Amino acid sequence: MIIKKTPEQIEKMHRAGRVLAEVIEDLKDAVKPGARLSDIDALAERSIRLRGAVPSFLGYRGFPASICASVNEEIVHGIPGPRVLEEGDILSADFGLILDEWHADSAYTYPVGEIDERSAHLLETTKRALDAAIEQCYPGKRIGDIGSAVEAVVNEAGFSVVREYAGHGIGRSLHEDPQVLNYGSPGRGPLLEPGWVLAIEPMVNAGAWQTRILDDGWTVVTADGSVSAHFEHTVAITEEGPLVLTAPARVPA
Repeated sequence: MIIKKTPEQIEKMHRAGRVLAEVIEDLKDAVKPGARLSDIDALAERSIRLRGAVPSFLGYRGFPASICASVNEEIVHGIPGPRVLEEGDILSADFGLILDEWHADSAYTYPVGEIDERSAHLLETTKRALDAAIEQCYPGKRIGDIGSAVEAVVNEAGFSVVREYAGHGIGRSLHEDPQVLNYGSPGRGPLLEPGWVLAIEPMVNAGAWQTRILDDGWTVVTADGSVSAHFEHTVAITEEGPLVLTAPARVPA
């Protein structure tokens, strides 16, 4: 069942989303060669709690950290531990927090120092795929339009969309209906309606789309060892169109 949110509830989620955007910004200086993933996770948790929120992921289904930290061929659900980042890595960090009972969910792939041209193109493509998906978030469009938009951008770049993992509805629960695939056919699936709030999260591999899970039971990696990028926003469907709840606050000119 898809749970619609009132304008007042969406505003509460927007406050949570703006806080999460600040946390993501806080980590940009910390993600650099020589940084330890466990230290980045600790910084993220401090940043979340200092703003009066709590991490969504810590303890969720037994997950042992506040963020998911996935490096290079790791796609999602990486557990931040003693690994040290190296020049040329890319770090896909997935963030979630709860503020006043409402969840916000976002992901950002950070370049670690100077990265190679293919990795840079992968990050740029994944960002554009997320932007293209958000552009479909108008009442009267369909869920399939979102996935189709992602897939079109990714395929044109010669990369592949992860198919086993998807976006989702979000609200007082981290995961709600509907499922939001990153591939599909335009004009298919349920009609988007005002009051829906979706976590849209393209995961894009430089190689093939197939994945596998490591022995820790969490970390998802590309089956062929190619690098992967992940960007995500929490987006509300309004009468006027998409409202990106996890976008950074605009600084007045």
